[in-house]
This record gives sequence, C-alpha cells and structure tokens, in this order.
Amino acid sequence: MHSSLIAWIMRAIPFGTIIMYGALGETVTEKSGNLNLGVPGIMYLGGFAGFASAWAYENTAANPNGFVSILIAMSCAILASMAGGLIYAFLTISLRANQNVTGLALTTFGMGVANFFGVFILNGASYSAAPIANKAFSAKLPVLSGLGALGQTVFSYGFLAYAAIVLAVLLHWFLTRTRAGLNLRAVGENPATADAAGINVTLYKYLATCLGAGICGIGGLYYVLDYNQGIWATTGQIEALGWLAVALVIFTTWKPLNAIWGAYLFGMLYWLYQFLPTLLGITLASYMTDLVQMLPYVVTIVVLIVVSMRKKKGEPAPGPSGSGLLPRASGKELCGTLLRKRCRFLLIKNTTYICGYTHFVS
Repeated sequence: MHSSLIAWIMRAIPFGTIIMYGALGETVTEKSGNLNLGVPGIMYLGGFAGFASAWAYENTAANPNGFVSILIAMSCAILASMAGGLIYAFLTISLRANQNVTGLALTTFGMGVANFFGVFILNGASYSAAPIANKAFSAKLPVLSGLGALGQTVFSYGFLAYAAIVLAVLLHWFLTRTRAGLNLRAVGENPATADAAGINVTLYKYLATCLGAGICGIGGLYYVLDYNQGIWATTGQIEALGWLAVALVIFTTWKPLNAIWGAYLFGMLYWLYQFLPTLLGITLASYMTDLVQMLPYVVTIVVLIVVSMRKKKGEPAPGPSGSGLLPRASGKELCGTLLRKRCRFLLIKNTTYICGYTHFVS
C-alpha cells in the first residue's frame, strides 16, 4: 500500500504540472478580460514547436548538448504559443471577433498545424523521440532525489515542475503587489474605468493574452519532453489536458496560488482509478474507470454552482468579468481598490479624481 501511494503521488504531480501551466497562462489572459478557449490548441503549438526544434537540433548537431536543447526547445515553444495568442488577440481585440468562436477555432488550428507538420517528422512511423532533450528536461534533483520516500515524492521531477510553483507565486505577487498587476486587473474588471484612469487597455490586453499563451505553451512542452518521455505521436492527449486546464482556472477561482494545490488535486483525482483498487483492496469494473476519471470535471461543476449561488445572493464573486461568468465591478468599487493600493493617476493638491468620484487621500 505504501508503494502504491508513492506511485500515485509521482503520477499526480507531473500530470498536475502540465495543467498548472495551462491554468496559470489562462488566468493571466482572463485577468485582462479575455476568455481564451484556445488553450488546448496553444498547448499543442508549444508542445510541437519545442519537440520539433529539439529533435532537429539532436539530428543535425555533431555533439548535441542537453542545456542547449533546453534553451532551443523553450524558446521555440514560447514563441510558437505566443504567436497563437497574438492571432487570438488580433481577432478578438482589434477585429472584435467573438471570443468563444475564436478560441474554439484556435484549438482546431493549433492541433491541425501541429499534426500536419508532425507528419514530416514521423515520416511514416507511429512516433518519434528526442532522447537528449527528454534526459535534460526530466533530470532529477541531485542528492535530494535519493532521500527515500521523501526524495521520491518531492524531489524526483524535472526542473519545470518546480518552475511552475515559482511561477504561480510570482504571478500572485505581480497581480496583488504591483501597479502593473493592478492595472491589468482593472482592465479586466472594468475597461472603461481603466481607460478613464489613463491605462492603455489595448496594450494590456495584448500583452496579457500573448504572455498567457506563452505560459500555456510551456505546459505542452512539459508534456512532450518530460511527461511523455520526449516522444511525439499524433494523439489527442494534449487537447484533453488543455480543457482540464481551463476547468482548473474556474476551480481555483482565478487565483494563481490556488492553482498549485488545485492542479495536484486534479492529478490525484485523475489517476485515482489506477490506484484506488490497490489501496482499498477492491476490484474496479471497467465502466467505473471512466466514471472515476470524470471526478475533476465533476468537482469543477460543483465549484461553478457555488460561484453562481454566491452571485445570485449578491456576494462578490472572485474572477474577471471578461470570463463571462462573473459581474463587472462598479466604477466606484474599482476606484476604491486603486486607492487602497496607493496608485495615483491624477493628483491635484490633496484630492485624487478618478472616474467622476472624489476621494481624499492622506
């Protein structure tokens, strides 16, 4: 039982890391007021671009180096996924296309592009691999990974698993402790008020959408070069993980720190079907396997119901108005938030004027 529990955790954490990157990227995008349902396609673009560049480097360099492979794969994955985010931003922000339709089209586009060019790499084979890149991305922490059960469950993952946690903390700090983060939240909650306060709404939306897409792409890269052992095959697994990442955003109520434990919880629930029979000493019917794998989605639906009930009761609900799920903050509420964070946009003597409301500041 002890070994099964360790194996369960070791499956859940890498799985959770993939969707954590997707959720963090989508959180940044939604904080600007854009709901990007193209996350699965963007993760596809990032995963394929990272794999293709690493594969090409390994097959052309005389003595391929793991560190160089990491730099090439990361750069290509982020650039490709940001290009996908730029397409979405141009269509929805500049051309004002429907966000839902554009996002779904981007998902299909990303999958199609990745699988089309992937055919040339596969060259008739069922799969292709980049072993040097996989070894570099999945390298365990030296010394710490050998500390028995603790080392196995906590310190035996590639560097991107720990980078995801650091990124979540940094995003929390950025959104709650910096002026740029406050401006971004203001753009998502009430763009008219933000514009009146002197914030470049279009610029913030473009940057947030492209940067969010870049973060999502790292999730696809992690899936291919670490979780999937550096193997590229024309399967739809990345798409399923992309939708799970979108669900995680809602489950964590648009808070980066919640994405850490939420992602690992989703990973535990997803792999529950494989380890539950051993842990409980029971036999699980085949049809029950699919039902157990539905648990992350069921939990998300429950959270949606709770959020909707809070909204109905008139309580403030967490999250951006741009998601289409939550109400916009009033101009007065947003002004109060801006002042509490000590942001001064127009100071005349002792009085700050924002959005038609007058607040005296000390």
